[in-house]
Amino acid sequence: MIMTWVPYLIIAALVVAVILWSLRILREYERGVVFTLGRYTGVKGPGLIVLVPFIQQLVRVDMRTIVLDVPSQDIISHDNVSVQVNAVVYFRVVDPNKAIIQVERYREATSQLAQTTLRSVLGKHDLDEMLSERDKLNADLQEILDRHTDSWGIKIANVEIKHVDIDESMVRAIARQAEAERNRRARIINAEGEHQAAERLVDAARALAEVPEAMQLRYLSALHDIAGDKTSTIVFPMPIDLLRHLSAQGGTARREPA
Repeated sequence: MIMTWVPYLIIAALVVAVILWSLRILREYERGVVFTLGRYTGVKGPGLIVLVPFIQQLVRVDMRTIVLDVPSQDIISHDNVSVQVNAVVYFRVVDPNKAIIQVERYREATSQLAQTTLRSVLGKHDLDEMLSERDKLNADLQEILDRHTDSWGIKIANVEIKHVDIDESMVRAIARQAEAERNRRARIINAEGEHQAAERLVDAARALAEVPEAMQLRYLSALHDIAGDKTSTIVFPMPIDLLRHLSAQGGTARREPA
């Protein structure tokens, strides 16, 4: 009795295995590129996918943003400085059939393209630009990578330069350059202050020259400030105009008795 059911059990097991083999479940962030007898026939997913056994094949593609760490690259800058630069690239697949059909292993291809692009782009810039204009360099890298990977169905979301490592001797040279720049700015600021003070003194002298009494008031104000200081020695400045006035009065007094 049992022997008569064995063939049917085997057939049922084979049918169940074929049905299970023909079913695929794709997650929300996955898409399936379907090939029928080796030819591309469409993209399916997400959800439950039914394939024709032995005729159709499915290749899964992850549609999430992928974070690609670009290894450190040895670069000679435009001003002949040896640096090591590494970066990170954010990209995602927007066209699954191109990512599978147009390029073999799109992740590896994007990584190699990012490395060569990083060397070629940064090699055209000076070290100062690498350190101070990272936003502009990031935008240039993103534009170039996005243009080259468009035919692969890949969208470059962002490119960020993480580290720019330079030799210790160059670090000391940059520190000396920065110190010299600060000294230059300090001297310029000091000179500008002296120039502005000189201009104000000239304006004050012209104002005092127009009204001689103002000079006497300024002289009395200076005496008042000196009198307020607790010092043992007080120096009284004697204006030349006052000496001339006294000498003139002395001459007049000597002429009156005659």
